[in-house]
Amino acid sequence: MAQNLLTPALNVFEQMALDETLALCSSAAPVLRFYHWTAGPAVTFGYAQFWDFVRPQTSEQKGPVCRRPTGGGVVFHGEDLTFSLIFQSTLNPKNIYAALHAAIERTLSEQAHVASSRQGSVNIQAYKPVHNGQANGCFVNPVQDDLLLDGHKILGGAIRRFGSTVLYQGSLQCASARTNPIFRHAVAAGAARWLNTAFATVPVERKILDAARDLAHRLYETDAWNKKF
Repeated sequence: MAQNLLTPALNVFEQMALDETLALCSSAAPVLRFYHWTAGPAVTFGYAQFWDFVRPQTSEQKGPVCRRPTGGGVVFHGEDLTFSLIFQSTLNPKNIYAALHAAIERTLSEQAHVASSRQGSVNIQAYKPVHNGQANGCFVNPVQDDLLLDGHKILGGAIRRFGSTVLYQGSLQCASARTNPIFRHAVAAGAARWLNTAFATVPVERKILDAARDLAHRLYETDAWNKKF
């Protein structure tokens, strides 16, 4: 059964670790998870980005900074609706990204009355870890099939494969995205529509949460991970 997973409030290191833990122990059924954040801002940056470029752009950030297991650019988390989706697929990441965002775009229009559009093709430079001498910012340089509203990016995500399991991590950044439940419902409906499934809301298992917290301590909190490139 597909799950909409409820978790306690987690910090950024625990959020990244839980997504990886869920991907590694995933069954065939999809798992959708909306992040429940501990108080305060945080930053994530793409797996392939260079710490020496990321740090100057996040030096004034009061919250913690963490390298994601997925790609993409620097993302500032404060009022965004952050979520992950774990599922089985043989599609390539480009096709997954386009299809999932198209489904979410449709439900945002239907349920949240957000008339977004999708970014067309872009220069290859937009995908690189460094752009114009700075760490690429996810919401500064939209890539193909990101969602835009009035010319500004509102939805972006990044993907990583664990064998046949796909981990998608996304961020919806528009007014009241995190606090207005209509956005959560629209994203969930879009994911359900694309995967042709229904999500049952369930709490995370304690053993999964414990494993994620252990992984956060062993890996995601460490300089060896965050400064590895």
